[in-house]
Amino acid sequence: MPRRLLFFLTALGSLLVIVLFPTVRPTFADKSSNCQGLPNESQLRGFLIAAQTIGGTVGGLFNGTRMWGAVVNRNGEVCTYVTSTSDPTQVWPGSQAIAKSKAYTANAFSLDALALSTARLYTFTQPGHSLWSLGQSNLFDPKALAPPSGASGGKNQIEGGLIFFGGGVPLYDSNGKIIGGLGVSGDTSCADHEIAKRVRNLASLNPPGGPLVDDIVYSPPDAASVFAHPKCVNTFRNGVFIGNETPATY
Repeated sequence: MPRRLLFFLTALGSLLVIVLFPTVRPTFADKSSNCQGLPNESQLRGFLIAAQTIGGTVGGLFNGTRMWGAVVNRNGEVCTYVTSTSDPTQVWPGSQAIAKSKAYTANAFSLDALALSTARLYTFTQPGHSLWSLGQSNLFDPKALAPPSGASGGKNQIEGGLIFFGGGVPLYDSNGKIIGGLGVSGDTSCADHEIAKRVRNLASLNPPGGPLVDDIVYSPPDAASVFAHPKCVNTFRNGVFIGNETPATY
């Protein structure tokens, strides 16, 4: 066979292989798609600001005006985190990790059939109660932190961390399916809870039972409950003054 014809047939065969059997390249899922249906940064900040005045007095130390907010998806991956203020250094730096941990906790222990805010886990996790030491099971990853003015901070990563006081609520889609969790921190835990449930309501991400199905419980004035949470300084619930934290005794 002439060399020129052999070269032509070889080239033609290689072309057919490329056309008929293209190289298979690995594809990587875009993790941002796992945050579908959850608030982005600008939306979350808008909700945090609106929640300060919708629903009556927030209470606490700052009336809910200095907040970190964080959202995780159902996998527990950080989707969004932001402060309610334009200057993030004027919100407690320590509240960034707390907000992320609250979001993780609310998502981690809620189901389609059970919305469980972090406020409702308080009594269970105290010494002498059935979930004492639960906080040691999913520790926070410090790599999920970012400086208040910086980037990264665990975006699209599972940061862990468990918090058992007010400020974390699970998030649900319109079909009643849990899709993640929201954490809010920057005031008293009672004020944090007030802002968190308002943000969830503003985002239309309430559980099937409605916006108050996992609301914070105070005993008193509520009946004694295993879901009870202590009152904080200047405690309000749904715009109604509840009282103040019991002073220490010596």
